[in-house]
Amino acid sequence: MGTIPVAKASSSSGSFSVIGGDVTITGNIAASTELHVDGTIDGDIACSSLVQGETSKVNGAIKAESARLAGTVEGSIDARELVILRTATIKGDVHYDALTIEQGAAVDGRFAPRGHGKSAVAPPVAASGDTGGDDEPKLSIAT
Repeated sequence: MGTIPVAKASSSSGSFSVIGGDVTITGNIAASTELHVDGTIDGDIACSSLVQGETSKVNGAIKAESARLAGTVEGSIDARELVILRTATIKGDVHYDALTIEQGAAVDGRFAPRGHGKSAVAPPVAASGDTGGDDEPKLSIAT
């Protein structure tokens, strides 16, 4: 599945792209400007700024400098500035620098400041069934 470049519309405050409520896109989206989504996206979104309408649904990861979410997201979110409105429903992990959540928003996932999620996680430990044939867990200490 490739990335779909989004056409830009011009306004007095800069350029932006709009995906209307009657539009469903299957595939990843990359936009260098503000993206306003009212439709359904089955894929990842990478953009400078994302504004999601209440009726919108995103089934994929979101990566943006700023995001204002009001619809449904099923996937991880990585944003420098994130606003989750009361109408939003999010199923996935959220990474942020600045976070605002309105009362009534539903989030099923973990919150972590950006940059802290990966470095703070301990390395995976081998499961007892993955020890080279015997059921005895193994521990090695480096000297």
